[in-house]
Amino acid sequence: MFTVTKQSQIEPIYVLNDTRSQSSLTVFPDRGGIATSWRVGDRELLYLDAERFTDPKLSVRGGIPILFPICGNLPDNTYSIGDKQYALKQHGFARELPWQVVSQSTDTDASLTVVLESNDQTRQVYPFDFSVSFTYRLAGGDLIIDQTYTNKSATPMPFSTGLHPYFAAPAKDRLTFEIPADSYQEKQTGETHAFAGKFDFSQAEIDAAFTDVKANVAIVRDAGQQLTLTMASSPNYRTVVFWTVADKDFYCLEPWTAPRNSLNTGKDLLHVAPGETLNCKITFSAKFA
Repeated sequence: MFTVTKQSQIEPIYVLNDTRSQSSLTVFPDRGGIATSWRVGDRELLYLDAERFTDPKLSVRGGIPILFPICGNLPDNTYSIGDKQYALKQHGFARELPWQVVSQSTDTDASLTVVLESNDQTRQVYPFDFSVSFTYRLAGGDLIIDQTYTNKSATPMPFSTGLHPYFAAPAKDRLTFEIPADSYQEKQTGETHAFAGKFDFSQAEIDAAFTDVKANVAIVRDAGQQLTLTMASSPNYRTVVFWTVADKDFYCLEPWTAPRNSLNTGKDLLHVAPGETLNCKITFSAKFA
C-alpha cells in the first residue's frame, strides 16, 4: 500500500510511504524541494544536520539538495551571457527557493511532484524563463527522481543540474566504491589521482570530481551497515563528485550533468531550445544483506 501524507500546514511537509517495504521519504517543498529523510525498513539512509536545517540563514547540510542552474562554483561567482555579466552562488538557487506541489499519486508507487518556476529573483542572476519539475517516486528500496527542464524563453537555455545527497555513514572506513572512472581531480589542489575504489578518510576533507564517466551507474558498499547503494542516472549526467569532511558521519555521492564552471567553459553544458523540455532521471536503490 502506498500513501502520501501532508503533515504540516505552516511549512508543508510531505511523507511518502510504502507500507509493504516499510520505506518512507520526507520532502519539504518550501525548503528548496529537498528530501530530508529516506528510510528503508528501520534504517535511515540520509544524514541531516538538524541544527543547520532549522536556521534558514544557513545552507542545508544533509538530505538531498537540488542543484540548478549550476553545479559547483564559478570563479568569483560570475559568468557572462553575451556582453552581460551575472553573479550566481555555488550550486545555484534551486536549493534555496520554495517549490510548489502540483500533484501526488499512490497508484503504482508513492509519488510527489514539485515545481520551481522562474521569477523576478531568479531572472536577476539567470536571465531565462523556465519551469523545473521534480517527481519523487518511492517503491520498495528504490527512490526514483524524474525531472523535466522546460525553457520558456525565446533563446536557448544553458544550464547544468545535479543532486547533492548526504548518505549516512557511521564508519566511512568500511566503504568501498565502484565509480565508472579511472581517476578524479581534487578540488583543493587541482591534482589528478588514480582511483581504485577507496579514499583516504584521514584527510580533513575530500572533494573529488570524476569527469567524463564511462557509464551511468555507481555503487557504494557499506560493510559496516551491510548496505549496497546503487545510483543510476540518465546519460545526461557526465560527472560524479564525491565529498566528505572528517569527523562527520556522512559522505556525498553527487550526480552532476557538468563539472564546475561549465557556464563559462561550456564543457558538458546542457542546452534546451525555446519551448522545449529536457528529461532526466536518477534512481537510488538500497539493498541490505
